[in-house]
Amino acid sequence: MYSTNRNHPVVVALNRFEEVLRLHDVPFELVPCEVPFFLVHTQAGFPSPAQDDMQEPIDLGAWLVEHPAASYIMRVDGRSMSGAGISDGDMIVVNRARKPKAGSIVVALVHGDRTLKRLRYVDGRHWLVPEAEGFADILVDEHVEIWGTVVGVARKMA
Repeated sequence: MYSTNRNHPVVVALNRFEEVLRLHDVPFELVPCEVPFFLVHTQAGFPSPAQDDMQEPIDLGAWLVEHPAASYIMRVDGRSMSGAGISDGDMIVVNRARKPKAGSIVVALVHGDRTLKRLRYVDGRHWLVPEAEGFADILVDEHVEIWGTVVGVARKMA
């Protein structure tokens, strides 16, 4: 079951040893509508000659968000998912229509507080597992509610 309360940021403190992880809602109006989309690929290894071939503009909102009525964007404040490539300050796109499955990164409500973890299935039980050292696994029980599956990550480079 998914919750629909997305009106305020929530602070998550799962135990006294764990760093606090904050997830802040970001309005869709802040996501750019269209930006130029280049047809060529950019090499991450050896440089290649620049080309000016351009395709139609791409709507980043439509590309990142499959189900706008069932999706939201949140800003991550914390480092418990750094091993999954999600860093402090990143924005995540969360889809409530996509069914969470083992291996998915999810936003969950744990004892009323939001957290971001990977969903794992171990020995017949579901767990919320961080991807950084120093954070505890969380058993999915009656005090845990999955709010949605992370389907995208955006990072602004300094």
